[in-house]
Amino acid sequence: MRAARTRPAGRATLTAAVAATLALTAAAYPAAALSRTSAGPSITVVASGLDNPRGLNFGPDGVLYVAEAGRGGSGPCITGAQDQTFCLGPSGAVTAVSHGRQRRVVTGLPSLGTPNLSEVLGVHDVAATDGGLLIPIGLGTDPARRAQLGPGGAAIATLVKASGGRWRSIADLGAYESANDPDQGQPGTGPDSQPYAVLPEGKGALVVDAGANDLLRVRPGGRISTVAVFDVRPVPGPGGGEVPMHPVPTSVARGPDGALYVGQLTGFPFPVGGAGVWRLTPGQAPQVYASGFTNIVDIAFDRRGRLLVLEIAANGLLSGDPAGALYRVERDGTRTLIAGDGLFTPTGVAAGPDGAYYVSNRGTLAGTGEVLRIRG
Repeated sequence: MRAARTRPAGRATLTAAVAATLALTAAAYPAAALSRTSAGPSITVVASGLDNPRGLNFGPDGVLYVAEAGRGGSGPCITGAQDQTFCLGPSGAVTAVSHGRQRRVVTGLPSLGTPNLSEVLGVHDVAATDGGLLIPIGLGTDPARRAQLGPGGAAIATLVKASGGRWRSIADLGAYESANDPDQGQPGTGPDSQPYAVLPEGKGALVVDAGANDLLRVRPGGRISTVAVFDVRPVPGPGGGEVPMHPVPTSVARGPDGALYVGQLTGFPFPVGGAGVWRLTPGQAPQVYASGFTNIVDIAFDRRGRLLVLEIAANGLLSGDPAGALYRVERDGTRTLIAGDGLFTPTGVAAGPDGAYYVSNRGTLAGTGEVLRIRG
């Protein structure tokens, strides 16, 4: 998926079209205010001072790992979607949270940020395996532009494995997109890679590429294949008529039934209620499992097999409102709002071994990002 330059972007992360939302978040909601416990769920801060925290997942040892996209750097720089300038720096990281303490266990990962940090791309997710941490690194534009970043940008648009504080690329998702472009032929598409979410699978992994509109399988040795491609569909445009809306998949989880579930952000015009969760089974096209959500940024299943759906902007990315929402979907399809107040551009959700839900909050801000523990 590539966003056309004549209209607001349809990418997986926030763009210039919603930069005002980020400014509103930073100015109006100090981080300290989010440590309050109000009527409804109990919300406490378990990690703070993070740089653009994104996906988060628990390891088998009960440690919570949090992806930090970072804050870019001094360059080299490239032109991304909407002609924005993104500059490279080794500010991406993974933070571990355990027993009330937090520390960065992986550092020096590549990060791309606009000069004013209105948008930062890079480390978007993390998952623990026996062999180390799996980390997808985002790009959000044509992979051909990656060469302009020089050697420091070689890991952009790849899947990285980290162990013992060291990391290396194990699969080049950007190169796969350049060579195959699985969603080609659909309206407004072109080479675009934005690896955004990862799910371990045996000795390999499944990776959602939000820019490419697909779900990929990575096998040992870096071999990549396409699992599913999600369709662009026409929706009413803000000025009348129809526009092609990209699906922008942002998350993947395996359900209690063994099927794969993929959540979508949606692209421009980011319609309220226009996002959903697909269910994928071998040999069948993706089927809509749950619909009527807005700008889904992450999904997960809790210990009882119930689906958690996190909205980065409950009123839509073009609303100027940074409030997010966390929903739970029961097995019979009924849904419950778990948390709304206190969530501001949340970007990741995980179910903890303690039965609580954990959310990356203020996930589009450098220095004031945090992780919330939510217990209803």
